[in-house]
Amino acid sequence: MTEKQIVSPRRTVAAGSVQRRVTNGRTLGWAMGVLMLNSSGAAGAAEARRGGFGALTDGTRIESVELSNGKGMSVRIITLGAAIQQLMVPDRQGRAGDVVLGYATAQQYLDQPQYFGATVGRYANRIAKGKFSLDGKQYQLETNDGANHLHGGKRGLDKAVWKIDSMKTGSPASVVLSHTSPDGAGGYPGTLKTTATYSLNDKNELSIEYRATTDQPTILNITNHSYFNLAGEASTSDVMGHRLTLFASKYTPVDQTLIPTGELRPVAGTPFDFRQPHAIGERVRDGKDEQLRIGRGYDHNFVVDGRPNELRPAARVEDPQSGRVMELLAIGPGVQFYSGNFLDGTSVGKSGRVYRQGDGLCLEPQVFPDSPNRSEFPSSRLNPGATYLNTLVLRFSVAP
Repeated sequence: MTEKQIVSPRRTVAAGSVQRRVTNGRTLGWAMGVLMLNSSGAAGAAEARRGGFGALTDGTRIESVELSNGKGMSVRIITLGAAIQQLMVPDRQGRAGDVVLGYATAQQYLDQPQYFGATVGRYANRIAKGKFSLDGKQYQLETNDGANHLHGGKRGLDKAVWKIDSMKTGSPASVVLSHTSPDGAGGYPGTLKTTATYSLNDKNELSIEYRATTDQPTILNITNHSYFNLAGEASTSDVMGHRLTLFASKYTPVDQTLIPTGELRPVAGTPFDFRQPHAIGERVRDGKDEQLRIGRGYDHNFVVDGRPNELRPAARVEDPQSGRVMELLAIGPGVQFYSGNFLDGTSVGKSGRVYRQGDGLCLEPQVFPDSPNRSEFPSSRLNPGATYLNTLVLRFSVAP
């Protein structure tokens, strides 16, 4: 990999940038470096193919783009929610299997919303009571998680039909999708123009890059909400046997409504210490830990070690059964680890399997939950003239 500075006539503000005052009196975000993925292999091995994914009940046509790399890996992205609908990854025997949960038809994503594979926002995760202040003005967002706002509200980015802007066959293969959210949508200020770029190279690395601009000061926190099961979506195994490493020395404990208390608590000596690999199911039912009782398992933001706004290791997951390994690299200051606690058997997946508690896990790189109401947390503010950026990389391999 080579390092390249993002250069743009518009200022780039990485996800969770801490803002600072500069000599010209304007507020700018920290500049950041991003590792750009190079890939090896035969030229033209990676392909991008456009297709259909049915229609919604109102007749809206949903399209798909499949990226494949000639190394046994492929990903299908649908325009509904700019979502990952399928992700095929080889196991230790070289057999490809789908490692993300999802639905077989487009309408299911609206009828039984679980955010499977979706681009979530405008604000991923929770905002307390859906309220925040910006430049002295109070805003009220939709509340769709009890008294709180979750993942952009009732009509967030996950439920929008995105436009395919461009596709590229080569190494890497890529697709760029875009969506414009009008001022006031869900209660958010500003017209927001967003792009989601998916790229797949010949090293079995899937890169996701979110960019956005606004015409008014606003808040923003966009991420991907895939549910992973490295044993395979159609398998009979849940993710409790997956071995997880989180490169995080602290996490943000929550109150009874899953809103952070403001504390950055060390993970040492707690069931939240994944600095060394642990099976997810090893401590998930530790009833002595109040935080696990509140979340019904893991549903917490972890503070990723290292320098925010630089691509760095955030997590590693290994399935001993299939040998599949997934490494997550991210620039966000935090990553939400969710152990699928609220999957309750009411969703039937694309293979006909009923999804139950613990059948998938989510790792969502992002700004901290409720950051707009916590000045001590990384900033989620986006100003006109600046470009929001959140980049994450999913790197797949196999263990012996």
